[in-house]
Amino acid sequence: MHRIGFVIFEDFQVLGFAAITVFEVANAVLGGNAYSITLLSENGGLVRSSAGFDVDTRAFGNSEFDTVIVGAGFEIRPSTRGLVDFVRHSVETARRLAAPCVGAFTLAEAGVLAGRRATTHWAYARDLQARYPTVKVEEDRIFIIDGPVWTSAGMTAGIDLALAMVEKDHGTEVARIAARKLVVHHRRAGGQSQFSSLLELEPKSDRIQKALIYANGHLKNELSVEELADVAGLSPRQFSRAFRSETGQSPAKAVENIRVEAARLLMEDGRHSMDVIADETGFADRERMRRAFVRTLGQPPQAIRRNSRDRSLA
Repeated sequence: MHRIGFVIFEDFQVLGFAAITVFEVANAVLGGNAYSITLLSENGGLVRSSAGFDVDTRAFGNSEFDTVIVGAGFEIRPSTRGLVDFVRHSVETARRLAAPCVGAFTLAEAGVLAGRRATTHWAYARDLQARYPTVKVEEDRIFIIDGPVWTSAGMTAGIDLALAMVEKDHGTEVARIAARKLVVHHRRAGGQSQFSSLLELEPKSDRIQKALIYANGHLKNELSVEELADVAGLSPRQFSRAFRSETGQSPAKAVENIRVEAARLLMEDGRHSMDVIADETGFADRERMRRAFVRTLGQPPQAIRRNSRDRSLA
C-alpha cells in the first residue's frame, strides 16, 4: 500500500482535497487499497478550514510516508518551525514531496526548492521568484517534477498533479479511467499552460464569442476576417472593430494564439509529428508554425517538445 500524508494547517483551502479524491478513485479502479491517506498537522486534532469547518488530523510525529503533500491556503503565510522541520524531514524520507499552489512557498522556505525547477499559482509565481531567487520558477506550467519534488499550479491543478502520480505508480490506463470517473480530462501535461487563449480574450458579446468558438473548432480553415465576420453576422469592418474593442487583440493575432495553444497541446501529447501538428492546427507548414511559436512563446516548437519529453522522463 502506498501511504500518503496530506499536510494541512489553520485556514487551509479545501479544494486541495480534490487531490485526495483522485487517490480514492484510483483505489476503486484498482479494486483494492493501493493508497491510504492520513491527514496531518503539526499538533494533530481539529484544524479549521478556510470554509469554516473543522477536520480531524494526526500530529506529524515520527511517521514516514511514501508521498507527502503539503496543502495550501488562500494567503501566503510564514510556516511554523514544526512544519518547516517536517518538510525537511520528508524530503529525505519520502519517495516524493509535493505542494500544489502556494504550498510551494512552504517548500521554498524549508530550502528544498533551492536549485530546483518549480511552479505555483500564476498570481504568486513572481513573488515566489523574488523571495527565493535560487528557485527556478516556471510560472506558466500546470505541474513540474524535479527529482523527488513535485509542485503544481493552483486550485484544480492539484487534480492533474495527483493523476500524474497515479500514472507514475500504476500506468496510463489506470490514470485515464480514474480521470474519466472524475469527469475530467485525462491529466493535462505538466508543461501545459496555466492560461487559455479563449479565456484570456474574454469577449463581451455573443457574436464575438461565437466567432471564437468557431475558430477553435475549425483551425484547419483559413479563418480570415471575412470568414469569422460571416459567422458573427457582421461586416468585416464591423467585426474587426468590435473584436479589437472587446478583446484588445486583432482577429489575426487571436487566431494565431489559439493555433499556438492547440499545437502545443499536441506536441506535449507526443503522438504526432511536427508536420502533422502544423497541418492540423492550420499553420500549413512547420516554418510558419515555428515563427508563430517564437512570437507568442519566445521559443520554437522543438524546445516545447524537448521540455515535455524531459518532464515525462523525470
